[in-house]
Amino acid sequence: MIMSGANPFPQPPPRAQGGNTRRDVLILAGLFALMVAGLVGLAAATGWEETRAEIAKLTLLQVAILLALSLVNYGFRGFRWHLFARKLGLPTGVLQDMRHFIGGFAMSATPGRVGELVRMRWIRRETGWAFERTAPLVLVDRAADLVAMALILAVAVALSAGGIAGAVPVVLIALAGAYVATHPPLLHGLATRLYKALGHFPRLFARVRGAARSLGAFRGPMVITLAAVLGTIGWIAEGYAFHLLLMWMGADIGFWMAVAIFVFSTLAGGLTGAPGGVGGAEAAMIALLTLEGVPLEVSIPATLIIRVTTLWFAIGLGLLVFPAAERISMKAKHAH
Repeated sequence: MIMSGANPFPQPPPRAQGGNTRRDVLILAGLFALMVAGLVGLAAATGWEETRAEIAKLTLLQVAILLALSLVNYGFRGFRWHLFARKLGLPTGVLQDMRHFIGGFAMSATPGRVGELVRMRWIRRETGWAFERTAPLVLVDRAADLVAMALILAVAVALSAGGIAGAVPVVLIALAGAYVATHPPLLHGLATRLYKALGHFPRLFARVRGAARSLGAFRGPMVITLAAVLGTIGWIAEGYAFHLLLMWMGADIGFWMAVAIFVFSTLAGGLTGAPGGVGGAEAAMIALLTLEGVPLEVSIPATLIIRVTTLWFAIGLGLLVFPAAERISMKAKHAH
């Protein structure tokens, strides 16, 4: 769900070890604690009783609706992952691909987009495909998210009552990154020029050029259109959840403005390079809600709740699926 500026072609991960697993869990716990501590600190400074009262307004049914809309996002984007896998030629089924996609969420807030590497490792164990052959799948999935979110943000800003300062540069950066990632000759040429300029990391740039050649499998208007539609529906669902949350808390700023703030904050958090966009996304969301006249005693709990029901809900699902995905992939590896 969270964007990252990390390189999509890092070195393959080493063999899984208990120490690495404990380290990743500690990183996730630390990031969650920092996010909560920061928001609680703001709440205490602006009136803890008011913040707690706003949180208490939500019913279990409303929380369930927020989680269900997040599941819509994961479901549509997971199905898009499956379509990309089939287009690449991977011999995987839809449930297998969904297991890889959801399980990878467990590491989505760790440094370096480890979740992407974990998915590639599972695919390698179960199909025998090397990292170099599956790298285009990761790249095109990231690019598809960038396109969908940039389009949503552009439309939302255009249709909302007010604008968002900095939205245009973020849209342009997202579209530019997606354009480069989905145009093999351009990506190949860019990797070649960067290698000549830097003179280092030959294996890395060789992988990028190899992945660029494989991206040709995803060319075509039907693939791009379907990917954009699936991604747009998924991210709109979470934007709609943010809109509902604000209405339930008595701060209706309009559907398109709520969607614009949610998508902009998610993209801006990813551009900071922080794991899961933690810190940057929350700061952007609270600041933009404040500019729309939403008081801090509402914007702070609204930000906390929407991040828990989107980013951290995804991580929770990933942690539930992760052990089964590891076990199944190891069995497949030993069976080959």
